[in-house]
Amino acid sequence: MKDIGSGTFELELLEGWMIHNVFNKDLLTRCMEPKFKGQHKEPAPPPMIINEEEEYEVEEVRKHRKRGREMQYLVYWKGYGDEHDQWIAETGLPHAKEAIEDYWTRVLSQNL
Repeated sequence: MKDIGSGTFELELLEGWMIHNVFNKDLLTRCMEPKFKGQHKEPAPPPMIINEEEEYEVEEVRKHRKRGREMQYLVYWKGYGDEHDQWIAETGLPHAKEAIEDYWTRVLSQNL
């Protein structure tokens, strides 16, 4: 953080953030360490590199839906919270066949 005068600060933002990096001091608060054990979150695991591409591990498939001719799955990523769940086309999950099979086993057993 760099004080650039008139009560404004220039922040170093993470790569990929598409916002202006200058803020008024009234909009900023100091980071506070967690007071309670339950407030501490472990950092999410980094992606695996497969065929020179980043790939995240699917922990669980939670739902499915049909979009056009394509099946999509609501994916829960290993090491991430519910807020990171994403709808991903089946073709975008080449390394999650076991998680998809487990999902269908659960779904079909509930419908018996």
